[in-house]
Amino acid sequence: MMECLDPVVFFLSGALITGGALFLWAQTRRRTAYGRYVSAEGRCCPARLGWFLQEVPAFLLPLLLLLLTGGAGGAGGAGGAGGTGRTLLLCTFMLHYFHRSFIYALRTRGRPVPLTTVLYAAIFCSLNGFLQGHHLLHCARFDHTWLSRARMAAGSLLFVVGLSINIHSDLILRRLREPGEVVYRIPHDPDPQLTVVLTWFSSGGMFHFVSGANFFGEIVEWSGYAIASWSLPTFAFAFFTVCSIGPRAFHHHRYLSVCLLHHHRDYQQRFDDYPRSRKILIPFIL
Repeated sequence: MMECLDPVVFFLSGALITGGALFLWAQTRRRTAYGRYVSAEGRCCPARLGWFLQEVPAFLLPLLLLLLTGGAGGAGGAGGAGGTGRTLLLCTFMLHYFHRSFIYALRTRGRPVPLTTVLYAAIFCSLNGFLQGHHLLHCARFDHTWLSRARMAAGSLLFVVGLSINIHSDLILRRLREPGEVVYRIPHDPDPQLTVVLTWFSSGGMFHFVSGANFFGEIVEWSGYAIASWSLPTFAFAFFTVCSIGPRAFHHHRYLSVCLLHHHRDYQQRFDDYPRSRKILIPFIL
């Protein structure tokens, strides 16, 4: 069984934290090239192939480590509640990337992705996939009562809620355009005559509250993952997620606005029916 590589774990975790902070700073100066902000010039990869290639390493590397480890073994003894917990946590991480690689990637109707973006994302997913898998399987230590703790339950619940919001929001965005369309539409507020449940699933979901519902869901998802596992690598990943995709909600909300102070105005000028009460990323707050 592979020994825990503590220096590698600390280095990669530190790199996630530092890289996240730098990425956040960079996105305050200019938008990342993705979606509507991708230039037609330069070499691009079809959206479906690009998403698959960049996301699948984060699924395959932990899976390989899990198979080579032989299940729930790891630091602190094999088997038992600790070993089961490590495997469950790693499987939640893999579940997200299985969906991204084999479901979302095959159904997306997004624009072509720059090859450089695919390359950098694939490198990130490879390193992070190794970090999360290696840490949980070979380094993490949990006592026998860990699975019954409130922190594990709360974190797991947040992960499931966040994953559900993320998947549902992506579905809503995909349904806004027919195949081949490049126009942009916004999720509308519900018809007051519909029932609550039907309203939620047939209209805007979390888009009733925030412009970046898909980003909000993913942030909640990885925050729950970090709380459940309570470790440096998982918190570093959650921090990087906030820094990398959080600003995209602001970019979408202002949509080509030059000044950050007027992020709310541009979307409302482009779409006359844009709900004035809709927040950017955090419901009722921001």
